[in-house]
Amino acid sequence: MNQCLYFRQTLLPQSCLLCGADAGSQLLCAPCDADLPRLPAQRCSVCALPIAIGARCGQCLQRPPRFDGVAAVFAYRFPVDALIHAYKYGGRLALARILGEALAQAVAHDVDAIIPMPLAPGRLAERGFNQALEIARVVAARTGIPLLPYACRKVVETPSQAALPWDQRAKNVRRAFVCDADLRGKRIAVVDDVLTTGATLNELARVLRKTGAREVSGWVIARTVPR
Repeated sequence: MNQCLYFRQTLLPQSCLLCGADAGSQLLCAPCDADLPRLPAQRCSVCALPIAIGARCGQCLQRPPRFDGVAAVFAYRFPVDALIHAYKYGGRLALARILGEALAQAVAHDVDAIIPMPLAPGRLAERGFNQALEIARVVAARTGIPLLPYACRKVVETPSQAALPWDQRAKNVRRAFVCDADLRGKRIAVVDDVLTTGATLNELARVLRKTGAREVSGWVIARTVPR
């Protein structure tokens, strides 16, 4: 991350990214931050989908995923979707601090290591940074949990999951990841920006379990919630 850009975007007085009001040294003013669409407390203990009753949603009861649970902060809708888009595609790298700190406050510290969702080499070269890794750096710094930034790699250049129908996403990421670390007996948290179907996290969890991880959790900024 460019240090001059980081200093300018996080320390100097500035306007709120959402409403333009004075935000001091923050990227969002206090009212806009308070209005962000946080997920309700009543949600599935596995996939974080909001539910009315019970501990697990019907999908996770019928077809349990390979990951053990998901911690998510926001619903993926405006303005969180706009913030994530500005971060990933607009070069607003300082947003990693806002997103990472929000995630760090929402997760339990009962894991042994953090692994960012890997980005394929071509996508990394195009974007210039791995958005999951920059968020994971903030979470690791705030929680004191070790970060394993390069434990896993994405070895297949797959089409963007966001561009595919939901029922094609699991096939799209099949055998897309490899893990080079020995994770025997470890509890792993995978950090990512958005969870929609859970297909990408599910496939990486499969790989992590093959390398010995005994628990795999997803730590994500936003959860797509069907309307």
